[in-house]
Amino acid sequence: MIKPFHIDIPQADLDDLTDRLARTRWPNEVADAGWDYGFPLARLKELAEHWRTGYDWREHEARLNRLPHFTTEIDGQNIHFVHVRSAKPDALAVILTHGWPGSFLEFLDVIEPLSRDFHLVIPSIPGYGFSGPTHERGWDIVRIARAWAELMRRLGYERYGAQGGDFGAGISLALGAVAPEQVVGVHVNYLPTRPVPDAGIELSETDEARLDRIRQLMANRPPYQALLAATPQTIGYALTDSPVGQLAWIAERFAQWTDPRSPISDDRMLTDISLYWLTATAASSARLHHDTPRGPSAPCPVPVGVAVLPYDITQSVRPLAERLYDIRHWSEFERGGHFAAMEVPDLLAEDIRDFFHAE
Repeated sequence: MIKPFHIDIPQADLDDLTDRLARTRWPNEVADAGWDYGFPLARLKELAEHWRTGYDWREHEARLNRLPHFTTEIDGQNIHFVHVRSAKPDALAVILTHGWPGSFLEFLDVIEPLSRDFHLVIPSIPGYGFSGPTHERGWDIVRIARAWAELMRRLGYERYGAQGGDFGAGISLALGAVAPEQVVGVHVNYLPTRPVPDAGIELSETDEARLDRIRQLMANRPPYQALLAATPQTIGYALTDSPVGQLAWIAERFAQWTDPRSPISDDRMLTDISLYWLTATAASSARLHHDTPRGPSAPCPVPVGVAVLPYDITQSVRPLAERLYDIRHWSEFERGGHFAAMEVPDLLAEDIRDFFHAE
């Protein structure tokens, strides 16, 4: 059963957030610390004070409720999604999947341009936001992909495309693998490519530089990623109990992974962070890092389109990607970072449209 869903956060939860922010116990900071030790204290205090006294959740909640929200249960898990139908009855459907530490909110600015040509399904990953926490092991990207295939079946879509970044890219590629007869193509704006020893492939200087960065990331796994993958429950206690802890944890990712030329507003970022806080999904969202194995996934047999952004965590190397995927479309953006749909929505929407129209 698919049911309409209306966002209505209890006022008691908003009052509790305000109270907790007012009672924050702040750490000290060494002089001239900058970013050397982590998120700067002055900037975090500024964000926390704005969250407490300036940011208005109700205003953003009202805007979000203008969208058509729904929930359904798949494989024992509540699934929240936004479903926007195009004015074109025979339009292709595209399912858009977010990543971490994002949410369905990432796609707000691409809904209008994309819905001119596509029916859009924008779910919240199990364990994230209004899909609520997961309650059992095993919600990895393949299981989520199977849930997405069932969701699209319930909505009556026999043929559709998939798009995503971060975990959303992995889920979209997995969807192409589990439902190749339904998925016409997969567009991603994040596609890590691992070094292949003795591959015998000539690489450009740009590709060699990208490959060196990938090697560095593989050799020095980012601390946040190692912590989420190893002990998501442990970090979950801190993030679920302290709003400033949750704020610093996610705001640091936004600060480090975005293009300075396409900044995301504080209110937009705080809406995403508020979603994690108000749904108490810090621990359950982190479990996706633990439950999804590292390394190569099942082959994706459908056509793939790739958008490469200069400020993303890592950039794809096309000759290596072509060893694994049927690359039909490749775009090199001049600006943008990890949160492409929020940073450069017009560019991303155009690239998605070009790929699926070509397919």
